[in-house]
Parts: sequence; C-alpha cells; structure tokens
Amino acid sequence: MNIKTKMLADSISKVIVGKDETIRKVIISLLCEGHVLLEDVPGVGKTQLVTALSRSVGGKFNRIQLTPDIMPSDIVGFSIVDKTGNFVYREGVAMCNFLLADEINRASPKVQSALLEVMEEYQISVDGQTHKLPKPFMVMATQNPIETYGTYHLPEAQMDRFFMKLSMGYPECSEEIKILERTEFNNPIKNIADTVLTGDDIIQMQSEVKKIRTSPEIKDYIVRIAGMTRNDPNLSLGVSPRGSIALHKGSKASAYMHEREYVIPDDVKNIAVSVLSHRIILSPQGKNNFHTAENYISELLKKAEIPV
Repeated sequence: MNIKTKMLADSISKVIVGKDETIRKVIISLLCEGHVLLEDVPGVGKTQLVTALSRSVGGKFNRIQLTPDIMPSDIVGFSIVDKTGNFVYREGVAMCNFLLADEINRASPKVQSALLEVMEEYQISVDGQTHKLPKPFMVMATQNPIETYGTYHLPEAQMDRFFMKLSMGYPECSEEIKILERTEFNNPIKNIADTVLTGDDIIQMQSEVKKIRTSPEIKDYIVRIAGMTRNDPNLSLGVSPRGSIALHKGSKASAYMHEREYVIPDDVKNIAVSVLSHRIILSPQGKNNFHTAENYISELLKKAEIPV
C-alpha cells in the first residue's frame, strides 16, 4: 500500500477494529474528492469512523444531528446586517473539512437539497454571494436502514452525489472483544494523539491520483458495466454517466493505493459494488431475482467480459 495512505489507514485502525476494507474505501473516496453514505444500524462505529479520519488528517471537523426541525441555514449559513448596514456572512456547519451529517434521512427535503450545491460544487451561495469551501472537503452522511418512521427518503439526485455507499456491519466475536478492551477505560478516539497527514498532503495525493493511467480497454470495461444496467428489465433506473465517472476515478485511486501507475480490472471490480449499488433502482422483477442492489451489481460483474 502507498505509504501515506497506509499511515492514514493505520491511524484510523487505532479506533476502528476489523473494518480494513471499509477504511480503505473511505480513503479511496477522499482521494477522489468524493462523499460517503454510511448505511447501517446504530452502534457499529459510523460516527467513530469519520471522527478518526478527521483526527488523523487534522482538518476541521463539524457534526450535525439532522432532525426535521433543522433549517437550511444551519447547513449553509446566513447573512445578517451589522451596525454599518452591511451584510455579514455567518458560517453554517458545512464550512469545514469533514462534515458528518448524522441521520441524513431524518432531515427535511429542503435541508437535504441544501447539501446538493455543497457536495457537487464545493461552494455555498447565500444572498448572491458565493463562499468556497476549504480543501479538502468531504461529507460523510449516515442513515439507519431499519427504522424509517419519520424519515424522508433521499431522492435519486441526492444519492447520485455520494461517491460510495458503505456498511460497517457487525464485528466478529474476536473483534468485539478488542472493542470491549479499547472502550473499557476511555473513548478509543483518544488513541489518535497526533495527526499523520495534513490537508496539503491530501490535496497532493488527490492530484497524484488524477495522473494514474487508464487504458482504452479498461475505460471500455467501465462503460460496458454501466451500459448493461440501462436496458435491463431487472432495473427501473440504471447507472448514470456520473456513476461511470465515479467508477473510473475510484479505480484510479485503488491503483494509487496499491502503488501502481495504471488501472487493472481488479481495481474496477473491487469497488464497483460500493460505487454503483446506490445509483440503481431494482424493478419488482429485479427485487424478486436479486433481493438487493448489491447482489445485482455482484452478479453483473460476473457477466461483464474482463479485458485481457
């Protein structure tokens, strides 16, 4: 693994036990300037993951617990008139490096929409003024897929803004014992005493990822995977071009983490489920055949011809 990404992964692992693949994919999303949706039951470490990431990088970390009474101005900020009669911008919670939007599906559609410009344009527009977000910037949102009473389903346009959808999952027995030991006396976030990377390090790595080479055959492979979803009776909604762009970028970041200067098919396959599953909608026929979007993408990868 690339030495800097290994340092970051090792630092996060001081807090998060046994979720190396999830940590790796979060780092890939960060290298691609992408955002992550963590969908899982409460208590499996979603909040600790993003806190550990921000502690390891040393960026400004903000958290907002989303509820139906949260206003868009809480996210993007607002303007007030000062004593001289001029408008002064007051920052919202999004003005940071790492934003944890906890239980995003409990926020009203108006608040969810306030995040669209933040996530896509990396800027905030208030009263005719545009405010650039600091770099690096990343949104990590969480939602509980089990308890849906009083929640607002994220629209497809919002889901498409997330680079990856990940799940922590329950730990193994041996891993849970380690969790008990780490949490016996202190919050394990205290295990990260010092930052291992700076924001400038992240920006530099993001630039280096863009230089990773992708052959025409790999690009064709990515486009064919996306195209196979667009005329399939198992789906009501296929992968958009934004999805194939994300798969391409993520594959380059995967190659970078493995210290390669070029993308191979395994880079594509290893991240495809996390990058594409939340961008499709199964039809009734698809739900009957595959049950979940993740299963569908996994089966799709078996059918797509791998370039030699």
